[in-house]
Amino acid sequence: MNSIDKVKGTFERRAREKKAQPSAATVHRLPRYHRYLAALLGEGILRISSSELAKRMHVTASQIRQDLSCFGDFGQQGYGYNVKYLFRKVGDLLGANAGYRAVVVGVGNMGHALLSSRMFVRRGVHCMAAFDRDPKLIGSTVGEIPVYDAAELERYCRAENITLAILTLPADAAPAVAERLCEAGVRGILNFSDVELPRSLPATVQNIHLDDSLMVLCYKVGCADREETDE
Repeated sequence: MNSIDKVKGTFERRAREKKAQPSAATVHRLPRYHRYLAALLGEGILRISSSELAKRMHVTASQIRQDLSCFGDFGQQGYGYNVKYLFRKVGDLLGANAGYRAVVVGVGNMGHALLSSRMFVRRGVHCMAAFDRDPKLIGSTVGEIPVYDAAELERYCRAENITLAILTLPADAAPAVAERLCEAGVRGILNFSDVELPRSLPATVQNIHLDDSLMVLCYKVGCADREETDE
């Protein structure tokens, strides 16, 4: 192979690698695809075109085709999408079929609400236990989830091969607990603690700021009010 062919091959390989990396926006839309595909299966619909799916999701058909093409060839010309197959594949991408094990750290109002919900079951995550420092909570259960002493956190995570942790702690306690979780082998943290965890953590972190969402909602309502006033 001469030098020109080598350079050409390098550019082609880089182009393929770049194409294979979906944007953050595309990844954030995957759970929405998963929800709508689940609804379709619930209605007994086993095949759907991109245009029909687009009408349901209030997006464009080209957006759907572009998003899904990042992960493979799921549709067929003149046939559309096999809903059952696509639902399973999107679920695989989202880890819904991976059997991840999780713990909740902090059993206050937010922690209690999450443990009482069906969020984990719906998303294929096995919530194994919760942890807290309050003696009144230790030894109790929320739903069917046992609450253990926070001092046992690392030992439990190692013994049970915990992959994910959900933090519903006060902001000042969250960083130290996140470090402990990482040392125990936890690879993903869903953080409701209203504090940005350090980027240096070896785990993947998803920060959830409910205050931010509320303020964005208020901003959008204010924009709508101003538009009505200007008319």
